[in-house]
Amino acid sequence: MTVLKWFTTYVWQHMKLIIIFFVFVGIFAAVFSVYRLEVEAVFYAGLLCAIVGMIVLMIDFAQFYSRHKRLCALRDKIAVVVHELPAPKGIIESDYTVLIKTLNELRQENISTANGLSQDMLDICTLWVHQIKTPIAAMGMLIQSDETLQTPKLSQELFRIEQYVEMLLTYIRLGSHSTDYVLQTYSLETIVRSVVRKLAPVFIYKKLTLDLQAINVNVLTDEKWLSFVIEQVLSNALKYTSTGTIKIFFIENALLIEDTGIGIAAEDLPRIGEKGFTGYNGRTDKKATGLGLYLCKSICQKLNHGFHAESQVGKGTRVYLTFL
Repeated sequence: MTVLKWFTTYVWQHMKLIIIFFVFVGIFAAVFSVYRLEVEAVFYAGLLCAIVGMIVLMIDFAQFYSRHKRLCALRDKIAVVVHELPAPKGIIESDYTVLIKTLNELRQENISTANGLSQDMLDICTLWVHQIKTPIAAMGMLIQSDETLQTPKLSQELFRIEQYVEMLLTYIRLGSHSTDYVLQTYSLETIVRSVVRKLAPVFIYKKLTLDLQAINVNVLTDEKWLSFVIEQVLSNALKYTSTGTIKIFFIENALLIEDTGIGIAAEDLPRIGEKGFTGYNGRTDKKATGLGLYLCKSICQKLNHGFHAESQVGKGTRVYLTFL
């Protein structure tokens, strides 16, 4: 709002006093007229009072507008700084100031309590993740030492458990303010081949062909976090591809991971990477959480990498990791 509009609002707020002033002038004029006194003296006195009143009104409006601007500046801050509030004028404003201070104290207590609970939950989850790795490793050794017809399937299920545990740990780290990003120049092919070796048993188990083309590119990234992103994308490709080929190649400034799987519905594509969104495929696969691609998109944003997908139902999906 402009100063003129605020002045109009201010005048309307004080309209009662202005009307009372003119009523008093009218009463004095009527009394002087009844007693046949000089009415001009009343109007002259009224004019002088109006001039003085206008000066006082303008001074009070300047103070009002200055207080309004200070309050607007405080309102635009994320956290209200109570000690910067203007000094109250009158009992009502003093009551409002006390109310604001009380609410702010309650807000700070609630934030402190919530932060404490959140930190406790993070500590418990982190401890659980690290503890669960020991029995997972023991199970892996037992499976390798006692091979049966079910060993390949058991190995795949154990690998999935490891991925879910790693996903939880990544989610915890992503929400931490002390996330350890180390940006350096890495060989993209080295990172991709490392992830492929990790997922090789899944390729063999599902009898899928891998077409990994030469990627002679160095990129500025964080090796650990980018490896997680590529692993999640490849895991999704393996999960939703039953026959055919998974192709990995680099074109222009993007790493492409292409599969011949079931594809993604057109209406679901714009929401890929939303937290908890699973789409049509997720509703078919009741175990899907939608967390993997959400983490991928969040990590790419923090690393300043692009992340988007193209797909057709029944024809497969292409995921682009763009290096800006």
